[in-house]
Amino acid sequence: MKKLLYITLLLLLPAPVLAGNLLVLVHGYAAHAGTWEYSGINRLLLANGWQHVASAQAADNLFYVAQLPAQAPLTFQAGVLLSQLQALRAQYPDRQLTLAGHSAGGVVARLVVLNGNPAGVSRLVTIASPNLGTPRAAQGLDIVEDKPLFCPGPGWYSMKSFFGGSRYRYLEDSKGALYQMLPPGFGSLIARINQQPHPDIEYHSVVRQYGDLLVPAYSQDMNNVPALSGKSRLWLSNAPHFLSMNDGQLLLTILSGQ
Repeated sequence: MKKLLYITLLLLLPAPVLAGNLLVLVHGYAAHAGTWEYSGINRLLLANGWQHVASAQAADNLFYVAQLPAQAPLTFQAGVLLSQLQALRAQYPDRQLTLAGHSAGGVVARLVVLNGNPAGVSRLVTIASPNLGTPRAAQGLDIVEDKPLFCPGPGWYSMKSFFGGSRYRYLEDSKGALYQMLPPGFGSLIARINQQPHPDIEYHSVVRQYGDLLVPAYSQDMNNVPALSGKSRLWLSNAPHFLSMNDGQLLLTILSGQ
């Protein structure tokens, strides 16, 4: 009888929340959450025992795909990401949290761990990220802001918007993000955060050795960030800039702690 009563009490108790791993995927500039799906990385995670938070609340290994306003300044995106992380933390307070950011998403993720690491991130992975900025940001700003002397007033901008179409308008609407991706210079965001103290967590840099036309390889290596010199493990990749299954395989290796 006592044994039966004990078992009954156990069944009435709330199910314990399993401690484990929580992976948050962060997309880059001019991208969206779907890039992790299109690249096959989500499917690779599912095939290796990871479950999306929306479908498996108590699995050992969970992942979540953040959706950010990709045209907004990186500091604003970091605030949006932190809000999502805090909501996840309220639901999963004891899980080891890994942030993996692609391209500008890596810088956004790094912004989140500064100022005391408020979300309790244990591991940061940046994939082809402009940790030292990218000259492509300056080129984008040149396209938007260049105005010849022979065409004063707003007329030149109207012409560029008309002939440039949606791509030009996207650049114009994302000037704040482009400014914050400029290489280090006086007063720049990159220069400021790269000198700022970073928390004592794991850092991993996935670096494209060849063929990345958007972010130079030296900028992708967090070891070149003055505040993180010698603190990031380097993972070399021969893929182009955009996400691929190869990134998923590297991510699984990193998550396994090998």
